[in-house]
Amino acid sequence: MIDTHAHYDDEAFEQDRDVLLGAFPQRGIEAVINSGASVDSSLIGLELSRRWPWVYCALGVHPNHVTELTDEILEHFAELSAFRKVVAIGEIGLEYHYEDPGRELQAVWFRKQLQLAKKLGLPVIVHSRDAVQDTMDLMREERAEEIGGVIHCFSAGVEVAEQYVKMGFYLGIGGVVTFKNGKKMKEVVREMPIEAILLETDCPYLSPEPHRGTRNSSLNLPYIVREIAAIKGIHEQTVIDITKENALRCFPRLASVRGV
Repeated sequence: MIDTHAHYDDEAFEQDRDVLLGAFPQRGIEAVINSGASVDSSLIGLELSRRWPWVYCALGVHPNHVTELTDEILEHFAELSAFRKVVAIGEIGLEYHYEDPGRELQAVWFRKQLQLAKKLGLPVIVHSRDAVQDTMDLMREERAEEIGGVIHCFSAGVEVAEQYVKMGFYLGIGGVVTFKNGKKMKEVVREMPIEAILLETDCPYLSPEPHRGTRNSSLNLPYIVREIAAIKGIHEQTVIDITKENALRCFPRLASVRGV
């Protein structure tokens, strides 16, 4: 299994990070992408990818933290991206659930990070919360279909999912699909082709049932696999195999480093 979105830089893993990451190969976790949320978390993720053969990273700043961004920092990210285990720019996007930072500032840095990804030839990991139309509009203005990537923690409906898939983007499906109130997500999984789906945990957040409310980790991926398989009426191993191939297509450097 490949976890395409995790935050092992988070302080929630401070006590047992090494033990947890070290156990992955024996637990069926083939690769993990640590996604940047701030400048510091991006740098920590980079170091984790240097230390662990099965850990990869994305460099980027979440919309909640764009006040810390400067053009110089993006230039530094560009330099760091020469390391072959940097597989994406992310997570980047728009966050309207909170009023601060302002929407205009979020849009400025979302646009600049999309442009950085295009310059580097890397896919993007997109965060969009309560900002469906603005995210789509900005991505189309920046011709994001030329970049590709994944809509992380996809939470919109089937119609929006179809638009993103037509743009060549994948849909990140995590623990929410197991929730009893996750009907919209279940419908998206039912209606979208399995070839458009990536597995993710967003750990330490969004633990799937039956562990909802506890610290999440990549070890919970089987619960997500099981739910997707049940919804689509296919074998769990089929979900694992196809989502792995999807991840390797979405993130070409991941495939390259793994010799696929």
